[in-house]
Parts: sequence; C-alpha cells; structure tokens
Amino acid sequence: MIELSTLWPLVVPPIAGAIIGYFTNDIAIQMLFRPYKAIYLGKAQLPFTPGLIPRNQPRLAKRVADTIMGSLLTPEELQRLAKKLLETERVESALTWLLNLALKQIRSDKEQKTAKILANILRDLFSESLPRLLKVFSRREDFLESQINQVFEKILLDFQFSEVQSRQFVDWLLESILPPNTLRLALIDFLTDRNIQVIDEGFREKTSGTYWVVANLFGVRNTLIRLRSFCIEEKEVANTRLKELMLSLEVRGRLRNGLHRFSLQNLPLSTVNQLRKTTGDAVRAYIRDSGADFLQDFGKSIDWDNLAIIIINRLQVSSTFTGSLGVISQELAAILERYLEEDLEKIVQQAIPILSIDQVIIARITGTSPEELELAIQGIVKSELQAIVNLGGVLGFLVGLLQTFFFLFSNPI
Repeated sequence: MIELSTLWPLVVPPIAGAIIGYFTNDIAIQMLFRPYKAIYLGKAQLPFTPGLIPRNQPRLAKRVADTIMGSLLTPEELQRLAKKLLETERVESALTWLLNLALKQIRSDKEQKTAKILANILRDLFSESLPRLLKVFSRREDFLESQINQVFEKILLDFQFSEVQSRQFVDWLLESILPPNTLRLALIDFLTDRNIQVIDEGFREKTSGTYWVVANLFGVRNTLIRLRSFCIEEKEVANTRLKELMLSLEVRGRLRNGLHRFSLQNLPLSTVNQLRKTTGDAVRAYIRDSGADFLQDFGKSIDWDNLAIIIINRLQVSSTFTGSLGVISQELAAILERYLEEDLEKIVQQAIPILSIDQVIIARITGTSPEELELAIQGIVKSELQAIVNLGGVLGFLVGLLQTFFFLFSNPI
C-alpha cells in the first residue's frame, strides 16, 4: 500500500496547477474590466487600476472607429449600401407614404396652416413676382408676339357675329349708346355757327348746275339754323322725329345685317396685317405701361385666404389629385434615380465628413460606462471567455502532471 507521504508529491502538482491556471486566467479576464475606477493608497495609484479596458477606453474607441471606417464602412461600401437603400421601388414607396402623410396632415389641419401658406404664395405671386417678371419680359421686342398672333389668327380672324349676337349688339348700341336723345344732343353740338358757315360756304363754292342755283339763291345756312333751333326748343318732338327717321331708314336692320356679314377675312390682306400689327403693338404697350399695376391691383382685390381654403378643400376631395399621388411618386423617384446615378459618389464623399460616423462611434464607446461595456462584451463573448478560463485550468493540470511524471522518473518507488 502506497503511503500518504509518497502520494502527496504525485497528486498535489496536477491539482495545484489546475487551480492556479484556472483562477489565474479568471483573474486576468476580470482585470480587463475591473476595477472600474483607479484605486489610490494615499496619493499613490495602485498598479493595474483601473482595469485595462476602462484605462484605455478612449484609445480603444479610436481604434474601433478607425477599424470600422477603414475596413467596414469604406466610401465604396457606403455607396453600395446607399444604392441598395435608394432603389427605385423603395424610394417610390417612401415618397408615396410621405405624400399620403402630407395629405392626411392637410385634412386634419384645423388651423388651416397649409391654406395660409398657399394664400401667401398666391398673394406674392400676383402682387410681387409676376409684376416684376412682366416688367422684365415686356422690354423684349418679341414679347408675346407669337401668342398675340395666335390669338389673332385663331380667334379674331375667324370670329363672326351670329344673327342673335348681331341683333343684341345693335339693340344695345341704339338703346344705350345712341338713343334719339343722344343723337339730338350730338346734332346740336355739331351744328355750331362756325360749322354751319363752313357747310354753307362749301356748298356754295363746290356745287354746279341746278345745285349751284339752289345753293346761292337759298343756301343751307337758314335751314341748318332752323334745324338746330328745332332740336333745342322741341326736345320731345325732335326725339320722336329722329326715332321715326331711324325706323324709316331701317337703321337697325341695316346695322344688324352689316354686323352679321362683317368678318376680318373679307378685308384686304394688307389691312389685316396692319390690323394684326396694330393690335399687337397696342397690347404690348398696354402691358408694358400698365400691366404690372393691373396685376398688383388685381392681386389686392382678391381674398387670397378664402381662395386658398377653397383650393385646399377641393384638392382634398379630388379623386384626380389623390389618384395622381402614385404617378407623382414614380416621377420623383425616376428623377432622383437619374440624379443619384450621376452624383451618388460625390454625395457619399460629402456625407461622410458631415455624418462624422467615426466621431459618433468614439463618443458612443467613451460615453459608455465600464459596467455597461463589460456587460456588452460579456454578452457577446461570454462562452469564449469562460473557455479561456477553463483552458487555463487544463493547462495548469497538464503542467502539474508533467511535474509528477518528472518526480516519478527522478525518484522511482
């Protein structure tokens, strides 16, 4: 039977080596994180405090950031990720979601903020922007030339009064513009003493034959003076006579027929061209001189707030508008895709310094407490760290076992 004194040198080295190896590795791993803060003995800081990672946390953060930015998040990789993220289908879905969200926001806007913004835009457009643009463009010699010619050729040149329009226009002309009383007053204003004298002298000088005898023996002076006096003294009778005269001469029918038959196409080509030029010059002159003021006055006369509310409310229930959101998203996505194909590399290069991803990583790691950092690392490599501890125990056991074998060979039993 083996004595105990002989057994101890054989058993103790493997056991002691396993214990020492196990706990040495465990202590070494614990010293990576702990203590979390420096420990002082008086004014002297104890060595190995704080732990390795807390003591070198800023440098560790810098190394991690450099590794990630140098190997993982390179400009090429970020560009590849951006292309994958900004695929047309994803961008189109995102734009559709944003447009629908904006439409819902508009519908739920009880303070009418969107309507106020639209009202300000419309007010500025008609009161400031358009008048300024009009002043600039009106200085050009060909300003609105093609538009005026198109309106003249397609509208004015082919325009012709219908029978109903001719009748209504002539009725309005004779009843509102040229009633008998107005004609009577115009006749009185025309038959001044000087005009009567000029007519009488011209009639005497330029007539011949029988008319010369009548003109020089009787003249027209007395007749015209009596006509003027009749119009002045007998107002109602004169108006009645003028009305009867117009009926007898069929003025209304003649004017109506002439107006119905009138068309610019019946005029000579030179007259039409001159009329086109005169019309264009008149329109351009008016717009150049008074167009800006007209737009400003027009803008001030409109209640833009109420108009904007009407527009917004109409758009909210418009099936055309809501149905076009998908088309708008597709067009915007296509435009964005074409833009990214050309400038994505430049955008990524400009975005990397702006995003400062490395600084974000450094700030995140340095801002994490040692306790949280330990828990995070332990959560990732806990089994691996425990394997290292166990490996230390196994290696210590093997070293102790070798020492036992060496002892046996040196001291045979």
